[in-house]
Amino acid sequence: MELIKQKIIKEGRVEGEDILKVDSFLNHQIDVPFIDELGKEFHNRFKGEKIDKIVTIETSGIAIAYGAARYFNVPIVFAKKTESRNIDDDVYESEVFSFTKQKKYKVRISKKYINKGDRVLIIDDFLAAGSAANALLSLISQANAETVGFGIVIEKYFQNGGKILRDRGIRVESLAMIQAFEKGKVIFKWKIGGEKWKKIYLCY
Repeated sequence: MELIKQKIIKEGRVEGEDILKVDSFLNHQIDVPFIDELGKEFHNRFKGEKIDKIVTIETSGIAIAYGAARYFNVPIVFAKKTESRNIDDDVYESEVFSFTKQKKYKVRISKKYINKGDRVLIIDDFLAAGSAANALLSLISQANAETVGFGIVIEKYFQNGGKILRDRGIRVESLAMIQAFEKGKVIFKWKIGGEKWKKIYLCY
């Protein structure tokens, strides 16, 4: 999706060899019209599927999930990272390793909100090594629900999480795919054809 690529080029900041900061428009300050466009794009990509729920993880995924849920007209369920008296004791639970924070934490969804047979679309801001993705897959599997696919804003392809999911036969739709960071710049992958990527685009 050219819109997200241009947004990354214009406002994103690369830190080190593996961190992309997009907090000015995606996961700290939120560009609302931009989020709406992302929601439209996810709806366009998955509109042929029956979707009952959209699932994400707090907090960065919530705004993006909302952008998509408006067009699917379905509820959002977000996995909570912290224990709280506001959530039922009867929960599905899994564990995530945070790449950016370098620590593990548990995520939970009340059993009230994911039902057997639900067709679930997972939406998130980033896909990197895939720990959060696998945790959400586990929660949905525990509920005997079905994961239709993943809608990801930015995939760090070089960290292999997306490749592992695709190799398992899981549909992953990423709006921007990053091959590498090089001298503070972003190298994008684009257009998958069969098993191989056709072209690499270097942004200066």
